[in-house]
Amino acid sequence: MIRHLTRIPGARRLWSKFPIGSVSLRTEYDIWDRPHYAYGVYKSAQLARNLKLQEISVIEFGVAGGNGLVALERIAEQVSQHLNIKISTFGFDTGQGMPPPTDYRDLPHVWQAGFYSMDQNKLRSRLRTAKLVLGNVADTTSELTTRSNFPPIAFVAFDLDYYSSTKSAFGIFAGPSSSRLPRVHCYFDDIVWPEHACHNEYTGELCAIREFNDENESQKISKIPSLAWMRKHPARWNEQIYIHHDFDHPSYCQLVTPPGDTYRERPLQ
Repeated sequence: MIRHLTRIPGARRLWSKFPIGSVSLRTEYDIWDRPHYAYGVYKSAQLARNLKLQEISVIEFGVAGGNGLVALERIAEQVSQHLNIKISTFGFDTGQGMPPPTDYRDLPHVWQAGFYSMDQNKLRSRLRTAKLVLGNVADTTSELTTRSNFPPIAFVAFDLDYYSSTKSAFGIFAGPSSSRLPRVHCYFDDIVWPEHACHNEYTGELCAIREFNDENESQKISKIPSLAWMRKHPARWNEQIYIHHDFDHPSYCQLVTPPGDTYRERPLQ
């Protein structure tokens, strides 16, 4: 019934203005300002809960004006309350806009130094619990994830535009297995638009992903195949959801299919 009703033009837009219903229902039907963030946070929090964890972290790389981080913070708060799991939110950025591009892989025909600058004071005034981490991501990622009390990484949104910055941000996965979930949901913002970027596996974020996979034997970043077919309403962002797999993670093979789930074998009648 809901699926049919939400196919009516404008129905989901109206629902978004009056977001009634549970967090799980709204995530299922994309009733969020940033449904791709909601999907990643919700699914990763579910995994953490099934692994009996009590706390996780969610991250945005490339904060700029801060609208994404503010949205991520609000989503994390609601998912945290719904699933009864603590979620810490972090935003990584230089704080000074984009640095100069290194070479053609950074797509300098699209982005240049100084793009996406930040008003730090204004952004901090909008945040409630999210932590802003400023500096070169090559340095800040290792500093944070090596802390013994850092909550395991569960969801990461990569919005750094450049190949070089994204490659540096992958340092978030260089810490010990305890610093992350065995499967980390990832969203890559810059693999679709703008059209004149001509995205491909030899430039930009797609190049960083390809090189990461080539350089790591037991860790891979791969797209969820056919995610659009599993959603109530297929959307462009379905093509931008990837999973970081840590095949050597101690919990990678731990059963997370809960009792009563439809994917468990049904007993004979």
